[in-house]
Amino acid sequence: MNSTETCFVYVLGSAGRTYVGWTLDLGRRLDQHNSGTGARSTRGRSWVLLYAEKYSARADAMSREWHLKRDRKLRKELLACLA
Repeated sequence: MNSTETCFVYVLGSAGRTYVGWTLDLGRRLDQHNSGTGARSTRGRSWVLLYAEKYSARADAMSREWHLKRDRKLRKELLACLA
């Protein structure tokens, strides 16, 4: 990975569900999720970006993704913003 690349950790929301992931290109990844070519669990839904964080190291982004996936309280609070 190039040291100038930026990684993003993001939380998506759709009809009572959330999805957490990480990527190098946030816009492209959101388009993939909404077009049905993203993760299998996101197919068939329309997703909205609820939250994103920027990291300069892939390992930091992946670690934060792991923690966000386990933080159900935060994800539920973010999802409430959709309603």
